Parts: sequence; C-alpha cells; structure tokens
Amino acid sequence: MNLKFLKRAELLKPALCEKIVKPDNTWRLLCGGEQALFDFGDHYTGYLTIDLSSKGSHQDAPVLLSIKFYEINDEIGEDTTNYNGWISKSWLQEELIHVDELPAKITLPRRYAFRYVLIKAEAMSSKHSLVIQDIYAKAVTSAPEKVAPAGETERERAIDKIAVKTLSECMQYEFEDGPKRDRRLWLGDLRLQALANYVTFKHNDLVKRCLYLFAGTADDDGNISACVFTSPKNEADDTFMFDYSLLFSAAVADYFEYTGDIATAKQLYPLALKQIRLASKRFKNNVIPDSDKLGWCFLDWNLYLNKQAGAQAVYIYCAKAVKKLAAALNKPCAWLDKQIKDKSEAAVKAFYDSEKGLFVSGKDRQISYAVNAWMCLAGVLTMEENAKVLSRLESVDAVKPVTPYMYHYYAEALIAAGEKDKARDIINNYWGAMADRGADTFYELFDPENPDVSPYGAKCVNSYCHAWSCTPAYLLRKYF
Repeated sequence: MNLKFLKRAELLKPALCEKIVKPDNTWRLLCGGEQALFDFGDHYTGYLTIDLSSKGSHQDAPVLLSIKFYEINDEIGEDTTNYNGWISKSWLQEELIHVDELPAKITLPRRYAFRYVLIKAEAMSSKHSLVIQDIYAKAVTSAPEKVAPAGETERERAIDKIAVKTLSECMQYEFEDGPKRDRRLWLGDLRLQALANYVTFKHNDLVKRCLYLFAGTADDDGNISACVFTSPKNEADDTFMFDYSLLFSAAVADYFEYTGDIATAKQLYPLALKQIRLASKRFKNNVIPDSDKLGWCFLDWNLYLNKQAGAQAVYIYCAKAVKKLAAALNKPCAWLDKQIKDKSEAAVKAFYDSEKGLFVSGKDRQISYAVNAWMCLAGVLTMEENAKVLSRLESVDAVKPVTPYMYHYYAEALIAAGEKDKARDIINNYWGAMADRGADTFYELFDPENPDVSPYGAKCVNSYCHAWSCTPAYLLRKYF
C-alpha cells in the first residue's frame, strides 16, 4: 500500500448530506399476519426508523416483524425463500426483528436502498394490535442538492433527471457501484460516474479521493484491483480485471482534462502508465490471446461474449488516453507511441474481417456490439470506416449489450463515428425504456427483450440503482 496516497484519500472524505423523507401515509394498524406497504415516492439511500405502539390489551408476547425493502415495484411480493443465486443471500434487503416492549422507536442500523418498504407482523399476540405511528428515513448522499436539467425534449429531460438521481444515490463516501449491492468502489463504474459528475455535480474532490484509493491500494508490482473496500479499512479486492485496471489510466486522464489539477495528474501519471506496461506483457506478437490466462476482462455482463478483440481495443484506447496525458505533462514516451502503433496495426490484421466489414473475436469469429464499439473507440480505422462498421453491425446477427455500461460505450462509439443522431436514439430508446417502466433510477442490467434476466441466477439480487447507468446525464450535456 502507498500510505501517502491513502492519507490524501482520507483527507478528501466528504461529509454526507442528510434529509428526512417520509411516505405519504404513515399511520397503520396491524394484527398478526397483516402487512403494510409504504411508498416513499422516490428512490432513497438511507436509514429507516419506525415508531411503534399498541392498541388493546397489554402486550403479552413479543412482536415478530419482517421488514423488506424494494427499489422497484416489480420486486414487491417476490418470494425469496428458496433463493438459489450464486451471490450471497445476505444481499437480500430483508430484516426480521423481535420487539419485546411497546411503545418502541426502532432505527435499523443497516443502510438500505429503496422506494418501497413492506412491514409485516409475522407473529404477535391476538390480544392487541400493532400501531405504526410513524415511519421515516434519513436519506444520505454526498451529492449537492440540485443540477440544472439537460435535454431538448420532455422525454430527454425525464431521462436526465433519472440519470442524475442515479448518480447522486451512488455518491456516498466514495462513488459506489450501487447502494443496494455491492456498495463499494469499482473502477469501471468510477470512470463513468466521474464523467457524469464533471458535467453535473462537479464534486471533483470525490473523484480525486477515489483515484487515490485505487492508487494507494495497488499491489507491490503496481497492479490496480478492479475494486476497493473502504470499511473497516482501505483494502483492494483480490479481483483483477484486464480492462478495469486499464481504465484507471483513462480515468486519470479524464480527471486532468476536466479539472486541470496538474499536481494530482503528475502524482498519478506513473501509475497510469504502469497499467499500460503491465497489460502489454499479456500480448503475444502484439495480439492479446484468447485465453482465460488473460484474466477476467469484463466489457459487459453477457456470459456468451467473447472478449479477446475487445480487450485489445480497450488497451489501445487507454494507451491513447495516457499518451494525451503525457503530452500535457510534457512527458513524451516513445515506448507508448510504438505500443499504440503496433497494437493498432495488429488489431486490424487479426480481428478485422474485410469481407464482412466488421471486427470479429475469438476462434469462432464472433461478432458483437461490444467488440465493434470498442474498436471504433480505439480508432484503429478512420472515422468514416467506423461509421460503416457500426452501420453494418445493425444488419447482422451480433451479440448485443445487456448493460447500460456497454450501451454507454456503444453510444460514445456512434458519436466518435459522427453518428450523433443514432447515439441520441440509444439514449431515448434504451434508457427511455427503463423510464417507461417507471424507473426512479437506472438499473444495473437491462435487456429490453428479457427484462427479468440476471447474471446472478436470480433477479432479486439485481441492483436497480447502479452507477454505470447514469451516463445519459453526461452524454446529453457533452454532445447534444
């Protein structure tokens, strides 16, 4: 660990803004087996308090309460008893508590992400009723209160409002990936959150804090983890992703571009360059191998996506970002120039199918939106050729994105290819489809053709407020 960097991160730890929020109707009367649903009217991240009393005879047995939190309406009533997903059941937002004496005011110690709260009197004496006198939450975020709206149409302004809300809910002591789950700092999410933040809240010290947290927890060889835990102590996860580590370099370059903070850029530049050097060791004859030995390259939550060509494209993209930063810091690097040239030429030779006019990936020569979008962003072809690639992509059977994370990069690829109208359609149609479903915040994963899909084996652990989904707030302000 680099204690100097971690100390800087600690000095940048923000204060949280707190706000008391209540549902429209708070007073309820419950008997054993009855339940009450409370709608807080919007998505919130915070701590719940319930003020309870009784009506009737003296309480002669404990009240057993179950409390369930839901981010979206579709979660309400879902049976989680036989949950068999592959991540821990402990992520389910449920509490089961005994109340021995009434009246009682109960504040749950755990933070939850929710719009709806369901309270059920699972068991209690039949001699009295349970009175829910009051229920409220202390909502928390480190984001400032207001951001001027963006968008030319009512639909775009509605999408932007949801995107900004998504970002604010994920702004806590760090940029979390999601306030429901995993509630920690992931590099891929940070990069997109930071971009949205630069044009909305401008809470740039929070970006700086997160960059120092990653830099401060790099291993002895300089490898940066895909995510960082900050409680009870700062600690890198043991998950390393090829593309996420590289995106640290892009995130540092973005930070300097938007803030002009040259002191921070100079401190972090060596580590940004280090990620390119480390990743370069994975190549053979300037081509990334199609092998599990590469390490997990994320790109998108699609289990059928071949990531070989996409990994090479992310490498080139991030190397170019570092080159731009090096020039701004007057630190030219001939090695970096050669890496970009050699890897770009090799990418076209290895992955561009001239007959199809598309990039392919893996031994099965898979065609996907992820690979072709990232190759366009990497700029290994001309802008005009990129436009043709993305146009052809629409008419073939290609593996589609399933997350707002990958849809963001697809939209940016369209913009880079001069297809701004098509990128705008992505915002209106993809994120707009979530808005049409009544989303208060944008989801971790959304496939319009299969809305119930989950990469975890059960949709009840999906996150419905997720950091990487906030980028319409960036795209609408940056490009339109």
